[in-house]
Amino acid sequence: MVFLDTNIFLYVVSRAEADQSLKQTAQRLIAESDFGVSVQILQEFMDVTLRKRQLGLSLEEITGMVYYMATYPVVETSVALARRAFDMKNRYQIRYWDAAILAAASELGCHTLYSENFIHGQDYDGVHVVNPFL
Repeated sequence: MVFLDTNIFLYVVSRAEADQSLKQTAQRLIAESDFGVSVQILQEFMDVTLRKRQLGLSLEEITGMVYYMATYPVVETSVALARRAFDMKNRYQIRYWDAAILAAASELGCHTLYSENFIHGQDYDGVHVVNPFL
């Protein structure tokens, strides 16, 4: 199983012209992967799609995508997850929210995180980051 960062889902649904070249890669990842997400990923997706009108999504489309994402394994936020993220943040000198994504991926047993927001090829406590858009 792999873990997908928010940007993968944003490219899949975006109607913005600038995102169209990345959309096929994101669609392929979702279609071909056994993946998981976290509550944080759901929240980030909702926040970005509701704020960025240039993505061109209706409230119904946003809701539908969140419900779809939640049909896959979802790591819920917990005190233990927050502590692990805090430790990873300090160890790797990364932002807390990025560390929370890594901690959630690890908790779900994912050894690969697909994202464009981390260092491609970096390993964080057994979670290997792959930027699928390179």
